[in-house]
Amino acid sequence: MGTPEFSVPVLDALVGAGHDIAAVYCQPPRPAGRGKKPRPSPVEARARALGLEVRVPVSLKSAEAQAEFAALGVDVAVVVAYGLILPQVVLDAPLLGCLNIHASLLPRWRGAAPIHRAILAGDQETGVCIMQMEAGLDTGPVLLRDATPINAGDTTADLHDRLSEMGACLIVKALVNLPALKPIAQAIDGVSYAAKIDKAEAQVDWARSAGHIDRQIRALSPFPGAWTTADGARVKLLMSRVGPGNGTPGEVLDGFSIACGAGAVEILRAQRQGKQAMEANEFLRGTPLSPGQILGG
Repeated sequence: MGTPEFSVPVLDALVGAGHDIAAVYCQPPRPAGRGKKPRPSPVEARARALGLEVRVPVSLKSAEAQAEFAALGVDVAVVVAYGLILPQVVLDAPLLGCLNIHASLLPRWRGAAPIHRAILAGDQETGVCIMQMEAGLDTGPVLLRDATPINAGDTTADLHDRLSEMGACLIVKALVNLPALKPIAQAIDGVSYAAKIDKAEAQVDWARSAGHIDRQIRALSPFPGAWTTADGARVKLLMSRVGPGNGTPGEVLDGFSIACGAGAVEILRAQRQGKQAMEANEFLRGTPLSPGQILGG
């Protein structure tokens, strides 16, 4: 049970490990592209390419949808970024329950956007947990976990791909050893919630510190993309690092180095509105910035 690109390596790993996939559940196709035609999710597309049965219910709250799920008679349901609420009757249907692959070190960052929030908060590490699902939001006991450092240059895109592969490996390990695994209740202390990213969080406030702005840029890359304005045009900032220098917040210091409330950030990758993302040197050839120019004003 999964929908976005993050879930595809998990499906491939389960198939590669020889598991019998009774059905693949995804969210329904969404309108996309210029024609707004319904487009299947990455997991649906991959499942159909593998010749697997695909189901795309709008909800699992109806008695009919619940009966159809129960009729599969599965041993276990693997859930990863599915996006639909699983009612208790669905959680109880598989013989061995429902296992969720969650992209954080629970109880840190329960909820919708754990990767973004970990970078924004300046966490030194994150990881993946295999959790037994229950009715609460990511509250179930943990069967396995694996950690990875958050490096200074990591964006959400970088961690997304790394954690997706880690989750795929970890769920295969969990299924092999499931009878011997002992569920460990999550700690009461250290619980935090990863609220969905609001687009209002994306505008850069150059009065903030360089460290904060660097984390904001990396956490919101590639989507929704932290942004500022240059000569009235919106510019997405997609990769950065903390650099030397001080000045008026938003002031261009040298090249694509921008002064913050404390310190400066160097922009390494950016995107003009209506254009493709490009490296900083290429961006500056098409959109020259002058020392002393103020961004975002």
